[in-house]
Amino acid sequence: MSGVYRDHASARDTGPEHPDRQPDAAPARVPITVLEPDGFARGGIVVLHESHEFAEALLEFLKSLAGEGWIVVAPNLFHRSGPPADKVFGADLFADFDACVDWLVGRGVIPDCVGVLGFDSAGTAALLVATDRPIGAAVSVAAPGIAEPLTTQATALVRAAPRLRAPWLGLYGASDAATPFGEVESLREAAARAATATLVVTYPGLHHRADEPGLDAHTDDPHTAVDARTRIFDWFDCHLR
Repeated sequence: MSGVYRDHASARDTGPEHPDRQPDAAPARVPITVLEPDGFARGGIVVLHESHEFAEALLEFLKSLAGEGWIVVAPNLFHRSGPPADKVFGADLFADFDACVDWLVGRGVIPDCVGVLGFDSAGTAALLVATDRPIGAAVSVAAPGIAEPLTTQATALVRAAPRLRAPWLGLYGASDAATPFGEVESLREAAARAATATLVVTYPGLHHRADEPGLDAHTDDPHTAVDARTRIFDWFDCHLR
């Protein structure tokens, strides 16, 4: 693999009508972390995350994605300010995502071969991106805000899911208090009304992230992480063509 490095993606010029745009200001530059595969890239995956630094387990997972042939681009969603959760939503989210897509296109990736992957509230953001952008596939892990929106800049997922434009996979723990089982079932039904492929997977006994094993030694099945990661890889393999 060609390694991990940092770069900047240029945001699209929003024009003077944008409420945050200063006169004569240059387009924003979005800090990104990039992981590239060896040789030819099959496509690109934009990874939305909530931390300023990657946990070792997440970095190893992203390296595994790159090892499968994807260019992985992870924007710093908090480059405008500090890390309040609502900053991953609204116009800033779409501006940063579009900047990452343009960066990938500049390296020869076609938009149909761009996917988005998000964890926790960034997983919520990933679903919302998939309702508004013509991408190839989306995956959300433990995405909250199902019945009620997380912020005024977000939409409740049960309302957003029928508008999905890209194949979407949602992974949930059946015992996660942040995403009650009944709400996840409602999301499954809502996503089934979308005019694209959708799949919601719940893991019995899991209290939170399916991609992170060992969160609760008494209830979390160690095979869950393997299954979840396999499903993520397979989803992108199937739909980013």
